[in-house]
Amino acid sequence: MGFMDKMKTKFGPAKEKASGYAVKHGDKLDKLGHGLEKAAKTVDEKTKHKYSSKIQSGTGKAKGTLDRLAHPAKEEGGTGGTPPAS
Repeated sequence: MGFMDKMKTKFGPAKEKASGYAVKHGDKLDKLGHGLEKAAKTVDEKTKHKYSSKIQSGTGKAKGTLDRLAHPAKEEGGTGGTPPAS
């Protein structure tokens, strides 16, 4: 068993719990996404737009991750919803 397989086995249950929590509290993650946008705008303005592309890239990646956590069924082609009961 390779290193990555060991890590997946070790952290798989934690990932499932986090995903379940994220689905249950998706509205809070959506609000966090809006907060990220506001923070990014503020930082961009404070740096006089010197790092705009990096700020936009990082913010986009973070929001994408939040969206995948909050709405995992979208990624699988589903409609969202609650995770299976454990």
